[in-house]
Amino acid sequence: MTQHKENGDGYLDYAERVWRGEETLLPHLTGTYTRPELVRIGERAGFFPAFANVAVFDSGDGLVLVDSGDFRTAKTLHAAVRDYSDAPVRTVVYTHGHVDHVFGVAPFDQEATEQGVPLPEVIGHEAVSERFDRYVSTAGYNSWINRRQFGVPTLNWPTSYRYPDTTYRDRLTVRHGDLTFELVHARGETDDATYVWIPELRVLCTGDLFIWNSPNAGNPQKVQRYPEEWARALRAMRELGAEVLLPGHGVPITGADRVSQALGDSAALLETLCEQTRTLMNEGKRLDEIVHTVKVPRELLE
Repeated sequence: MTQHKENGDGYLDYAERVWRGEETLLPHLTGTYTRPELVRIGERAGFFPAFANVAVFDSGDGLVLVDSGDFRTAKTLHAAVRDYSDAPVRTVVYTHGHVDHVFGVAPFDQEATEQGVPLPEVIGHEAVSERFDRYVSTAGYNSWINRRQFGVPTLNWPTSYRYPDTTYRDRLTVRHGDLTFELVHARGETDDATYVWIPELRVLCTGDLFIWNSPNAGNPQKVQRYPEEWARALRAMRELGAEVLLPGHGVPITGADRVSQALGDSAALLETLCEQTRTLMNEGKRLDEIVHTVKVPRELLE
């Protein structure tokens, strides 16, 4: 295993203040902590905090990345990983196919090509490739709706993607060195979601199944979301007993009790939305009345 340098930027102290409600996520999401170095999470993991996070694991036989960030942070991520370790990147897992999670592989591919070694193996759920195909065929539409959503009038949707080399349907176990990576498919914000469990480290990588916000269970301009299956996935992740949660967006959560609360509260929020909505539908209420009647319990919002 590579010897990793300590980092002293105070990020984990900041994450602790976020959990206690003393800080907001704004510094994290706007790149205050996005630097060419990783935050160490124990002896075998590093964390790249950005708008879309990346987790890096030193298996003892190469590195495994969970997600790869977006094109804006690709070079910084590469520098951060190389500051952390000079070991080869064996595998990159896509937790889903959203463009802010899949555009950081290119510098590692280029590095491997220049060194004459195999490219990193990219793994994702089988629906990731279908998503990329859809993105290519609807690039104009996606440009327009994301310009509106994010207020970026010059945004142009990409039409070239690094497709997975290996796909799976329900579960896949990947072993590198001393570490096991259990990939599990779930449907939540997307239909192609994967969460990753590393049992030796008690670390859970959730992708966008947990993002430090009320789960994005519906958007009238975007594709179908899956709130009930999402809640079941959150419950299943909770049962793992993780001691560290590395989310797709937002800061890490450390401590088994905190991880359990974060996942459980998110599941409860989705469940109550679905239960209330179904009850009102069964009572014959119209859509407008349902929208204005369903309320999230105050304790969950807090």
